Order: sequence, then structure tokens, then C-alpha cells
Amino acid sequence: MKASQFHIATLKEAPADAEVVSHKLMMRAGMIKKLSAGIYTYMPMGLRVIRKVERIVREEMDRAGAIELTMPIVQPAELWQETGRFAKMGPELLRIKDRHERDFVIQPTSEEVVTDIARQELRSYKQLPKNFYQIQTKFRDERRPRFGLMRGREFIMKDAYSFDRDAEGAQRSYAIMAQAYRRIFDRFGLRYRAVAADSGAIGGDLSEEFQVIAATGEDAIVYCPTSDYAANLEKAEALAPQGPRPAPTQSLTRTPTPGRSTCAQVAEWLGVPLQRTVKSIVLATDEVNERDEVVATRLWLLLLRGDHDMNEVKVGKLPGLALGWRFATEAEIIEHFGCKPGYLGPVGTRKPVTVVADRDVAVMADWICGANEVDHHLTGVNWGRDLPEPDLVADIRNVVAGDLSPDGKGVLAIERGIEVGHVFYLGTKYSRAMNATFLDEDGKPKPFEMGCYGIGITRLPAAAIEQNHDERGIIWPDAIAPFTVVICPIGMDRSAAVREAAHGLYQQLLQAGVDVILDDRGERPGAMFADWELIGVPHRLTLGERGLKDGVVEYQHRRDTAPTPVPLAQAADWVRARIQA
Repeated sequence: MKASQFHIATLKEAPADAEVVSHKLMMRAGMIKKLSAGIYTYMPMGLRVIRKVERIVREEMDRAGAIELTMPIVQPAELWQETGRFAKMGPELLRIKDRHERDFVIQPTSEEVVTDIARQELRSYKQLPKNFYQIQTKFRDERRPRFGLMRGREFIMKDAYSFDRDAEGAQRSYAIMAQAYRRIFDRFGLRYRAVAADSGAIGGDLSEEFQVIAATGEDAIVYCPTSDYAANLEKAEALAPQGPRPAPTQSLTRTPTPGRSTCAQVAEWLGVPLQRTVKSIVLATDEVNERDEVVATRLWLLLLRGDHDMNEVKVGKLPGLALGWRFATEAEIIEHFGCKPGYLGPVGTRKPVTVVADRDVAVMADWICGANEVDHHLTGVNWGRDLPEPDLVADIRNVVAGDLSPDGKGVLAIERGIEVGHVFYLGTKYSRAMNATFLDEDGKPKPFEMGCYGIGITRLPAAAIEQNHDERGIIWPDAIAPFTVVICPIGMDRSAAVREAAHGLYQQLLQAGVDVILDDRGERPGAMFADWELIGVPHRLTLGERGLKDGVVEYQHRRDTAPTPVPLAQAADWVRARIQA
């Protein structure tokens, strides 16, 4: 490719609404162009990156035995009504009507459509297992689209769906996909972690997220540096403290804490470590009748150490809370505790509440909590002596760095990541809802065991940039760079020697199968170098009259601080060797 025949449109400044690095740099490098909130045109430079991502994904999916198809972006609502998601999914699902007033959706995902395909096409166990995948446009009507391609409304996604005759077969299909994903992300050349993830309402342990490591990532990744353990923050288990609960050494005391309503303020006021305090979080569950009217409400008091945070996913799995919970209203709190939030505690409540203690709180002695009276806390609180043992002890907190690893092989560390892929065991959630069955060996119908596997095709380049950039611009890994090599001739329009050498080197690299672009625009060296550093092409060859007189050109990797002189006759082989390395 020659730059004069391509479209290069870089900007000195990013638009004012670009917040994160990847959004700013993709806009400045001319890779994307905003059309509407969360909707972007993929410009030629950006599309080259996306196509390279797609090619790697497609090759590894095919290698793993998946079969490509393409499902419609516009889907009839009837399928979504079968699973109940048409009503339940919320405003993220874009609903439309055609001229006949029939309901349709713009697909955010395709479980319903692919399950409909399976129930029509896969009639016998002899046709299983099957794995269908597509690389297709999706739309989710995000309430607040932001960060460019990181959280847009329209995006490209690879979604795959496996169909098996039993759970054992589904686990094999899952394992094949999990391994294929590792090959895919290895080929991208990015630092990533495969982390255990929560499976939500479906349950089970077969769920992994693939997270690109980046300081700007939205997700917290928990891992053990001395073992293979890795999980997202929702999933990571906080082990119970070792050793028995200490014996009480203090008496229960009502202590004034004027204007101190948080654990941190109380700890500072009393001159004690924050770890001695206990925070109170009040939840509510509602019992409803057949008309969806609330007939009874139960309050739950969750107790966590003052320096810990509640994990809502873990809480949502507790007995009695798994069917749904909400935060209690201030009126409900005052009715049960006789006090407004900020000074709550489990001692002396007005009405009974169900007390759930985190594992750490359950083994604490002489702790501090609210006295259910404004501007007062209780010190020297002890289980058994001052209040009954908790109704339930459970892991309900987020882990923190330094906690023991659940695998017993060290302590935990935490880093930030951007989720770009997810493999997930679905079970029979969709096949049962849609009566999607096959005839098993005994001649009886059975629902398919399903798995789903997604990769954010257009999100991945943004994640790659968040991980790989500097003050000059993007630094692409070779595998997904828009061009692998750029040739920058200085004074090409004025020097026949430079022009001839540049074209000769360009032809050598093309014939060797290298993805190369020749910048023949006649730009000044500073502007030319700035463009390609911003765009992030990893390998650059610079030719000038002075160097050619000595028979050399300059090679510089995008991460190098200085160029390396290379004999012109060896330049093509030199670059190829660097690419292969």
C-alpha cells in the first residue's frame, strides 16, 4: 500500500468529549469517526486493525471446529418473548416495530436465534456436538455510552454457541473453547489474564473472563503471583481468618462520637485502627402475592469490617437473598433500629432483623459498631456476651491485596483489566425455555446443553491501546497493527536515489508477504514521523540521501528510543527477522 493511495487523516488534538487514552488516540489517528453517541464509523486505518483481529479469531475458531454463519441484526420479538428476555432485558434492548406493527429487536446477542436454528436443524444426537459462531454487528442501547469503542452502543462481536447432548459433552466443548481463546489472545500479543468469573443465576463454575491488563481498566482482577489462581473481584473468595475468636478483654461501653457517622471517622476519633470497627448495611427482601403486591418485608443486617466493602454478587447468592434484594429505605431502618443510617448496629434493635456476619467479623472480639443512637457508638462489643451469635456467617466482602489465596499458595494481588472475552456454560436455560430438543440414543427428546463464547472485536483494539501507548501515540503489537512496517523516505520528491531505493525496498517487503506501507506523500520528516508514531506502526525504515551514500537506512521499532543503521541490501531481511522475533 502507498500512502498517497490510502486515507490518512490525523489530528493534533482529540475532541473534547474523548475521555480515555484509547478514545483520544483512535480519534487523533483517524481510526474512528463519531456519527452519534456511542456510534462510530470505522475509518480505513481502524478497519484494517479490526479485520486483523477478525482474521485471528476466525482462524482459531475454525481450528477449534466451530462453524461460521451469520445471523440477522434485526430479530423478531417472538423469539425473545419465548425466553422472557423481551420484557426482562430492560432499555438496553432496542425494540422496534415494522410497518405492520410487528415487534422486532436490534440484536445485542443471539442466544434466541441460534437456539431456534438448533431446534430446527439438529434433530438427532448423531449431529452433536455442534458449535456455531458469527462475527456480527450488535447494538446495546447503553444509558451512557462513553470511552469510544470501549463502551459504545453499536459494536462488532464474535459470539459462538455450542450444543451438546449432555453436561459432560458441554464441559468438553467449553474446554475446547477456553483453549482456543488462549491461543487467540496469545496471538494478539497482549498481556492478559484468564480469570474465573461468576456464573450469575445459572450457577456452576464454568465461566471465565479474558482480561487485557491495563491501568485504566474498569475491572479489578485478583490473582496470586506465586500460583495460577486468578478471578475477577466478584468471584474471588475471601478465606475465613485462621485461629479461634479471641476472648473479650473490654466491657461494653456506650461512647459519644459527635458527628462521626462513618467507620473511618469513628476510628480516627477514638484513635483505633479501622480494622477494629464494624460497618452495618441494611437490606430488605419483599414477599409478594400473585398480584405482585408486597405482603411482607424482611430486613437483613450485614456486618463487615470497617475497612472492607460488600460484594453484591456474593450477597445475592445467600439463602433468602438469592431471589432478589434491595437496600432498605430510611423509614424501614428507623422503624427497626430507632435511628437513621450512620449509627446503626446489631445490639438492641427495636424489631428483629436477620444478622449476617462476614467471616472476619464473626471471629472479632472487642469491636466497635453503631449504638442505634445518633452521635454514639458501642465499643467493646463481643459475640455471645453482648448479642447472640449471627444468624448466618458467610463470605460477603471483596478481597483485598494481601489476603490469603484460596488455593493456599500465597497471597493475593490486584490489578486492573479490560474484559474483552468471556466463555460461559449456559446449560439448558435457553433450550428448555424454547423447547429446543433432539432425539437421544433412547429415542426420547432431550434439551440441548449449551455454552456461549464471546469476544469484543471492536473493543479489543481499544483495550490494546490502553495497554500499549506513550506520549507520542499508539504502540500496536505486530499481529493487529494497521500496517506492520512503514517506509519513510526523506526528500523522495527531490531525490531519484531515495525514490528508487524506497520503491525497491517496498517491493522486496511486499514480495516477502510483509504488510508494508510506503509514505510517498512528500511530507516533511517531522510531520511524517509524528503521523506514524501517532498511528503506532511498530516497524519503521527511514531512507535519506545522506545515509544512502553510505549504503545504509535507519530501522526503528516504535518502542526504540533511537534508530539503528542497517545496510540497505540487508534491510528487508533485517525487518523480517525483527517481525519474526
